[in-house]
Amino acid sequence: MVTWSPSNFSQTQTVRKGAVRSENGVVAAQHGGAAAVGARVLEQGGNAVDAAIAVSFAIGVVEPWMSGPGGGGYMVIRRPGDDNANVIDFGMRSPAGLDLSNYPLSGGVASDLFPWPSVLDDRNVTGAHSVALPGQVAGMGLAHETYGTKPWADLLEPAVGLAGEGLLVDWYAQLLIAGVVGDLRKFPKSQETFLDADGNPRASAWTALADQRCDMSAMQATLAKIAAGGPREFYEGDLARSIVKDLQAAGSSITEADLAAYKASIVPAHKLDHREGTVFLTPELTAGPTYIRTYELLQKAFEGVNFLGADTYVEYANALFTAYAERLAQMGDVEGHRGCTTHFNVVDSDGMMVSVTQTLLSIFGSKLMLPESGVLMNNGIMWFDPEQGKPNSLAPGKRCLSNMCPIIGERSDGFQFALGASGGRKIMPAVLQISSFIMDYGMDLEAAFHTPRIDVSGGDTVVADNALPGSILQALDQRFRCVAAPRTVYPYNFGCPSAVARDGDENQGATEIMSPWGDAATY
Repeated sequence: MVTWSPSNFSQTQTVRKGAVRSENGVVAAQHGGAAAVGARVLEQGGNAVDAAIAVSFAIGVVEPWMSGPGGGGYMVIRRPGDDNANVIDFGMRSPAGLDLSNYPLSGGVASDLFPWPSVLDDRNVTGAHSVALPGQVAGMGLAHETYGTKPWADLLEPAVGLAGEGLLVDWYAQLLIAGVVGDLRKFPKSQETFLDADGNPRASAWTALADQRCDMSAMQATLAKIAAGGPREFYEGDLARSIVKDLQAAGSSITEADLAAYKASIVPAHKLDHREGTVFLTPELTAGPTYIRTYELLQKAFEGVNFLGADTYVEYANALFTAYAERLAQMGDVEGHRGCTTHFNVVDSDGMMVSVTQTLLSIFGSKLMLPESGVLMNNGIMWFDPEQGKPNSLAPGKRCLSNMCPIIGERSDGFQFALGASGGRKIMPAVLQISSFIMDYGMDLEAAFHTPRIDVSGGDTVVADNALPGSILQALDQRFRCVAAPRTVYPYNFGCPSAVARDGDENQGATEIMSPWGDAATY
């Protein structure tokens, strides 16, 4: 067995993060400040969707490299007492006028998430040619129109305020900015916002109290326009015209007609009848169908298995290997392991649940921050295979295939949960195992989030948490190529999950124990 261990770090340190428990509503997010925004909306009488909208915009300010108005995603919603759930699809799409000649193959393999054939100048990875039509604002607008109860402007007000304060640069933010400093230097507004005058990452002092911030005033003005003008301002108003002007000046083929034509949609969630309850998932072009296929493979294997042991982890690995092999062959998604996405969940005091995953795709997306609006744009074009005649080949006016997998589940004893993760192709294995811990082994959130997992997401290797007992690691190593690795703050060797749950009248919230910013909040 291969054991990967970062020798500079303590081998005896243990980390625990308690779940939040309350009879009031709970929000769990990758940033505690954004979760607190949602909790305040709940306290003021908003429902779970109101809170989710507020979190969606707030987290795009405090964690801007993961998501924001320049990105897209999926929301799963279940109202108390409903037998089903709905999905709001606000995924990204390629522009109608996309010109394939702008993406000539240059030999070799791409430099970022996907091992596609490389494109000249990485045009599908960074810069304006990599930008797909964003859906986040439209998705939140549709959620508000259909389920919201609080005024739209009120829900954006916290994000406007946070942008006015500027982005606080602590050690974790500094680390993430430093990882892409070379690409940020290519785009003036990105450099101006995230780097100092010398082109280095903005940084706080090593030993002194400091309050180093990135100026987000352009984003503040943009959010204020969306708050005042409504969500269509981003697609048809003066703001839309500003966005298109900046994109086209940088070389994008996105037009005003493209933005005006973009619409989010509501579709029924896929319903999976689990042996211990029900799971509601996102439909095509997400990891939802792959989750379902993995569960189908596990169902027979789990018959009569009542404890979490070596046989269970071997079956997790078997099912994930098979399901991902089918996905890669049929859906054309061969994403690598550095996808930068965010996930958050809300449960209100009435039991309404929302599970949201949204993304810019790569960390900092295209790395292009628009000069006038301060919107950091996605690089969703990279989701497509640039080689023609392949599954998921790049084409005009085409929806993007993603690995997002937000779910809502209900166990046979009435325990309900909303769950999802970030982490590119690591998302679905994390969601599958945590939901299995809850559904098959009766765990609550705190126990499920502290239980070690494996990652099998399309390669030839099982990455196993080195906190697993030796007998389980040995059983995995006998069947597969197994690498034992720790759960760390950076990099994430496994997906980064968050969840809320409802157990009778008690609500719970939990986030990845190694996430330094992730937290759950209540009131």
